[in-house]
Amino acid sequence: MSDLANKTCVPCMGNVPALRGDEANRLLRQLADGWSIVGDHHLEKKYRFPDFRQALDFVGRIGELAERQGHHPDIHLAWGKVVLTVWTHKIDGLTESDFVFAAKADLALEAKASNRSATATDETKVQRMRELVQEAEDIRRAVYDGMQDLRAILPGKRYPRTYH
Repeated sequence: MSDLANKTCVPCMGNVPALRGDEANRLLRQLADGWSIVGDHHLEKKYRFPDFRQALDFVGRIGELAERQGHHPDIHLAWGKVVLTVWTHKIDGLTESDFVFAAKADLALEAKASNRSATATDETKVQRMRELVQEAEDIRRAVYDGMQDLRAILPGKRYPRTYH
């Protein structure tokens, strides 16, 4: 991934020319495959997903990204696909921030793949925690049963109260 993803979108105050031609194409080459400049006006990319749920989850991550960056793309959601359209409305054209946002959107897609493996790891940890809790319960039960056995053998002795 390019250095663009490490930058932050900068609010446009207007009064700057839109990026066009070679300058815009130089930034486009730094983006992942699939992005295109449409009409020297905006960036666009179509993302494909195996179902509606994953597409919707991606839209949620893009929405969070947009809020954090203060840069809001047009988002089209359909079954199995999301189309992002990015440009700077203030100047009705492209700025470097549009390319920065595009690079960050691709990272949001990659984050889902790494989250899937993290989720599997989390599920393994949860299962291990359940096993440990069960072991602790088994030990507690054995100690309780052992105390009951002692009370039966030595009925005159006082032992600390046990809890179940």
